[in-house]
Amino acid sequence: MTHADKKTSAPDHLGQPQSSHAATHKTPLLAKIITVSDGVIAGTREDKSGQALSERLELAGWTVVERIQIIDGIDSVHNELVSCAEGFNGLIVTTGGTGFGPRDLTPEGTKLALEREAPGLAEAMRLCNRKGLGRLSRALAGTRGQALILNTPGSTRGTVETLEAVLDVIPHAIDLMAGGRPH
Repeated sequence: MTHADKKTSAPDHLGQPQSSHAATHKTPLLAKIITVSDGVIAGTREDKSGQALSERLELAGWTVVERIQIIDGIDSVHNELVSCAEGFNGLIVTTGGTGFGPRDLTPEGTKLALEREAPGLAEAMRLCNRKGLGRLSRALAGTRGQALILNTPGSTRGTVETLEAVLDVIPHAIDLMAGGRPH
């Protein structure tokens, strides 16, 4: 991690309302959020998309165990995903860097970190916004170890809509990666 990166631990939110799906789940629903943004690191932009993701996940019964902010770039994304996935059975969501800007390199860094791609999840996330800018997303989804990794856009609305497109199936994937056979 570079000196420009920031790591913060989110408070434990035990007692948050859980969805019926999350309440019946055997594997703990743990999540980490990585905001990829030069502007957030420089202090010129507030991390609104990371906060929106955290709130949405907690509402669905997930515990956000870590929120991280890093600079844009292939190496920064790759290195942070590898670090976050080490020994972690849960969801890692990135926000930012999935578009066509010159510094939008989150998918490239993610591709290097993934052991297995999950193209169905990425396709579903893109399709959630058929008439909007979501079709321009280059986001990836896949696994590393027992962690499921999703790229989402940097806009507050876009990141939540993209997550919601697949949120219902993610607990099942987490169970399977932990060795469960829930079917």
